[in-house]
Amino acid sequence: MTIAATDEAVHVRAPGKINLFMRVGAVQADGYHDVATAYQAVSLYEDVRAWPDDEFSVSFGGTVDTSGLPTDRSNLAIKAAKLLARTAGVPGGVHLEIEKHVPIAGGMGGGSADAAATLVACDALWGTALAKEELHALAAKLGADVPFALSGGTAIGTGRGDQLSPALATGSFHWVLAVAEFGLSTPAVYQELDRQRESRLGLVHDGTAPVVDAAVLQALRAGDARRLAESLHNDLQAAALSLAPGLGGILDLGAAHGALAGLVSGSGPTIAFLVDDTDSALELQVALSAARLHAVHVHGAVHGARIISG
Repeated sequence: MTIAATDEAVHVRAPGKINLFMRVGAVQADGYHDVATAYQAVSLYEDVRAWPDDEFSVSFGGTVDTSGLPTDRSNLAIKAAKLLARTAGVPGGVHLEIEKHVPIAGGMGGGSADAAATLVACDALWGTALAKEELHALAAKLGADVPFALSGGTAIGTGRGDQLSPALATGSFHWVLAVAEFGLSTPAVYQELDRQRESRLGLVHDGTAPVVDAAVLQALRAGDARRLAESLHNDLQAAALSLAPGLGGILDLGAAHGALAGLVSGSGPTIAFLVDDTDSALELQVALSAARLHAVHVHGAVHGARIISG
């Protein structure tokens, strides 16, 4: 194995994601749920720069408040770097600088994007030259959304969301994100979903494996935003709204200002509004901003984690 002899930083960019569709199956023996989801990578990015170092360390910047993020070994990017080093037998460490733009605990996979970008950056920095399949296997060990942040584009995720198959999407889809100033805990949202299911006359999921509706795949293949709008769905939405009731008003506001459809992305609280085009996106962005919401126009699908320089 060769270690890349470089003092230059490797710069990798990885995208956040929207879950266009999400069905959640029964809770498994290990506490996790089977899911079937349609992911789309969108043009809101995390930037990771990696320098060779003796230790493993991380620092943060960017446009979101990172003051609450851990910088110790519990950080997912540090876990990614250490996993790669251990797997490839790399003796050194790395210093990571992460410029964050994807909302934290926002249901858009920002931490997963950091981990994916770190795998790609360290692989280049250390010259470990792992095959794509090997990187994806490491990504799956780190978290359900990490493999998708590596691959990007549009994909169907099953199992915990980490078993990916690409989905053909033509054209470009425009989204306006209403980014909350707070986060929601993913485990708490899943627990609320389970509670809601049990409280409905003791109804629990029947155990059949969830699937993505064919209508979603057909709309993506056709590049038809209006057809896709009719197919958007998230089983976690009711649970997220229960924990953060104010999100309901944001969904109503988007519908009143021209959104084709809106849904909570993943476990929330980010709300993704699908719109027709750039002009519609701008109008909705203005309306949401007037209501003192943080609104961002993005498009998808975009590439997964890739080297920008280094």
